[in-house]
Amino acid sequence: MVKILRLLGFIVSLIIQNYTTADGKIHHHKFVVKSASFTRLCNTKEILTVNGKFPGPTLEAYKGDELIVTVYNRAKYNITLHWHGARQVRNPWSDGPEYITQCPIQPGRRFNYKITLTNEEGTIWWHAHNSWARATVHGALIIYPKHGSHYPFPKPHAEFPIILGEWWKKNVMKIPGDANITGGEPTLSAAFTINGEPGYMYPCSKAGTFKMMVEQGKTYLLRVINAVLDENLFFAIAKHKLTIVGKDGCYLKPFTSDYLMITPGQTIDVLFEANQPPSHYSMASRAYSSAFGAGFDNTTATAIVEYHGIYHTPKSPHLSPLPPYNGTQASTDFTKQFRSPVKAPVPQKVDTHLFLTISVNLLNCSTDKPCAGPFGKRFAASMNNISFVNPPSLDILQAYYYGVAGVFERNFPRKPPNEFNYTAENLPANLLTPSFGTEECGYYIAILSAM
Repeated sequence: MVKILRLLGFIVSLIIQNYTTADGKIHHHKFVVKSASFTRLCNTKEILTVNGKFPGPTLEAYKGDELIVTVYNRAKYNITLHWHGARQVRNPWSDGPEYITQCPIQPGRRFNYKITLTNEEGTIWWHAHNSWARATVHGALIIYPKHGSHYPFPKPHAEFPIILGEWWKKNVMKIPGDANITGGEPTLSAAFTINGEPGYMYPCSKAGTFKMMVEQGKTYLLRVINAVLDENLFFAIAKHKLTIVGKDGCYLKPFTSDYLMITPGQTIDVLFEANQPPSHYSMASRAYSSAFGAGFDNTTATAIVEYHGIYHTPKSPHLSPLPPYNGTQASTDFTKQFRSPVKAPVPQKVDTHLFLTISVNLLNCSTDKPCAGPFGKRFAASMNNISFVNPPSLDILQAYYYGVAGVFERNFPRKPPNEFNYTAENLPANLLTPSFGTEECGYYIAILSAM
């Protein structure tokens, strides 16, 4: 009997160890990356998904918890996943950028990710981190206050993840390769989406429009995520104010606005009070794009906020007024209100000074035929005039950790190699073409903002 009790005690200890950490619980999830058929904009096509869902599964945890996500790649493409907003302190092996912290998960293989949460609280998200798989492989990661703690605002009646995405009629996985061949701008999306649906303003989309049911007088927490690849977005709900209370896994000093301006990859937590006469109100999102000459998707995604109750249903929802596409002043008026709710410690001593310039450059075409970019050339991104090259056989983190030579260089410049007017409209011709390299900066970079 004693031996049996000891055995049971040992088993219980293993269970406790498997499901709790020093500060929280361990959550286990299974992600299967695979193709699935979806119909949007009158056409059906295969897209890359997790567990057959678009957007993907919402993960939930509490502050200080840990998540173990086993990813099975049953698609025909390589894949990695990134946990956007998770600090991953001393855990870079699970951060996910392809060829930086890991080699991709090949078709038929699997990989275990460990997401260690520390001081994150609020809304962050997860997404693919290779090629354009992020367009359809993404989802919310919600981090609640620790058990026994609470929000720094009154508890909402209910919560809704609101994922702002986009949709292409083409196979999105082929778009980067096509752009590399032509040298021009990648194909623009055909629609923006709210929780995977374009909304009633697009063809063949009215029936699938996302609806959020609310009760008059109740307050709701919206966890808004911009999963669009490279467009800033305006977002609003017709005739309702929005109270911003958090962003990117931390709280903000609350402020009220008629709209949001949310950047790619950003999350914003919003309190929304259903304080209007019962009816249908539109939730809308469209691009903020002020770059001269740059193409962008100029369509508008919509959803419906529908009040419970008996009332005359309008023929169409009340419309959401949004700032103009090039509304830089509206963008600035919104973002300048971000404030920390507490005084944050800011380092007073600077150990290393770095001056970084991030540019879109031009390369000569490799053939006699002109490319589709400006001046018959092709686009290339660079930092301090160096365009990144993927390592040939090993990710940079492993090469660094195990001291493998020849994978990357350590001479990334601390400032641009050539000085010029960094804010001028036209760059000197000799600076339009970058050099190439796989460089390691070797410094921890903190971007500080006096808010």
